Amino acid sequence: MRYWSLIFALAAVFSVGAFAYAPFSADWWLPNPAGEPHHSVSTFGREIDALFLIILVLTGAVFIGTQAALVWAQFRYADRLDDEGRPARPAQYFHGSQRLEVIWTIIPAGILVFLTLYQMGTWANVKFRSAAPKTPPLAEVTGRQFQWVVKYPGPDGRLGTEDDLYTVNDLHLVKDQTALIHLKSADVIHSFFLPQMRVKQDAVPGLAIPVWFDCDRAGRYELACAELCGWGHYKMRGDVVVHETEEEFRAWQAAKLAEQGRSQIAATPGEPEGDQ
Repeated sequence: MRYWSLIFALAAVFSVGAFAYAPFSADWWLPNPAGEPHHSVSTFGREIDALFLIILVLTGAVFIGTQAALVWAQFRYADRLDDEGRPARPAQYFHGSQRLEVIWTIIPAGILVFLTLYQMGTWANVKFRSAAPKTPPLAEVTGRQFQWVVKYPGPDGRLGTEDDLYTVNDLHLVKDQTALIHLKSADVIHSFFLPQMRVKQDAVPGLAIPVWFDCDRAGRYELACAELCGWGHYKMRGDVVVHETEEEFRAWQAAKLAEQGRSQIAATPGEPEGDQ
């Protein structure tokens, strides 16, 4: 029945329309700053976006070709009935074409090999430990059900000492500076996800994984968990604040350290609880 071919054709037209619209509204696919839909705020983000668009074009071309072939075959070989309601022609067994099977196996394999080789440089820059910046870590980020605990080095500049600064769901860094963090998990597998910066790395119990990224726009961004980690997974969201200058970041850090120090002072007898 040929009306099925029309339904598939309409679905294909809608999908191709969405594909064609994507380059004109990049934010529909990839989150970017408001008013700048084609600007990725991180260095690695621009490389990853380029890979994404290449894959989008390749899969879009394949989709258009296969859908056109499907609609044509459905329309051309639709079942026909004779005057008595029986099939106008008997079904015939057809083994297929071995040559076509070889062709449509080799072509996708070649495309996958191309993508593998093309993305190796980006993957190495983003993930290989040898590419990690030779700078002191900005912070240690530990995922736990259901929050991100962030530990910054205190005035001594070292992590794991008594003057460390602790925050929850609150990661701060400086614009145009590569931030290196050590990612950990206290319980299950979480996934450290900065969508605007195209950063995604699983946090695995027992491992301290280096993650590095940068941002060229000061502002507030999203920190999320991209791994289903339990009933409260939806609550595991935080803020990433990018400061305009190093001085601004240091001022925030000093203020938080002072606040943390006050909160640790035991209340004196007769002192109101809110004055701690």
